[in-house]
Amino acid sequence: MKWKALLLFAIAAAFSSCQWKLKPNSAEEELQSVFVQRYDRIESLYLTTGDFSALQQMETDYPMETRTLIENVLKLGAVDDHEINKKFLAFFQNNTLQTIIGDAEAQYANMDDINLQLNQAFKKLRQYVPDMPIPAIYAQITALDQSIIIGDGTVGISLDKYLGEDYEIYNRYYNSQQRSSMNRQNIVPDCLCFYLISLYPMSNFENRNQEERDLYMGKMMWVVNFALDKTFFKGNYVSKIEAYMHKYPNTTVKQLLETNEYSRDFFK
Repeated sequence: MKWKALLLFAIAAAFSSCQWKLKPNSAEEELQSVFVQRYDRIESLYLTTGDFSALQQMETDYPMETRTLIENVLKLGAVDDHEINKKFLAFFQNNTLQTIIGDAEAQYANMDDINLQLNQAFKKLRQYVPDMPIPAIYAQITALDQSIIIGDGTVGISLDKYLGEDYEIYNRYYNSQQRSSMNRQNIVPDCLCFYLISLYPMSNFENRNQEERDLYMGKMMWVVNFALDKTFFKGNYVSKIEAYMHKYPNTTVKQLLETNEYSRDFFK
């Protein structure tokens, strides 16, 4: 099941700290600054043309994002390896990856709709969880690796994993069930879900039974639905959380996120 695999990844991922690109003076300014930083555009310029100035901008403006991409995602080696830039460029020099880069940049030339959804969702979450930190969010190309990359206070969106379930190249690598979630409309829900997982990880995960893990995931999906004001995620365990919140209306979203109780009796 895709979500179970992604959950394991999100809990296990531990990337280096990333610098905030913006330092708002107030909570309101911070919320207004929620937008996708276009790291992908600089990355794509380097990977398609070999433009050295683009590489310099990647290393100067996005050092931690570049390190995470090269070392943790693509696993090409250490960024201080004097040959690493050549390896990075060479890695993407095949027709399939060059096509994916071009198609991703064309499809996501404008991301205003995604920025709006992110702002609205985080604004609502902040109303119910006032101390929730707002992440820096950026777009990138990862050669069909992970969809969402969680760092320390950052969320990286791999645009190449959201080119549409009918995208021809996907047919070579993914089944129909996997492709069904590789769409533009999944970006914001996935961002929110993985970010919430990073903020509220399941304690003692390895020793939990499958039902407890499913309830945990259902909880996160329910909170995402709540933030989006629509039922994006569905399923038996999401419905269990929905029923619980109706039964106990005094339970706050913050309390729900912070609980580590997943027994059958607790959510019945």
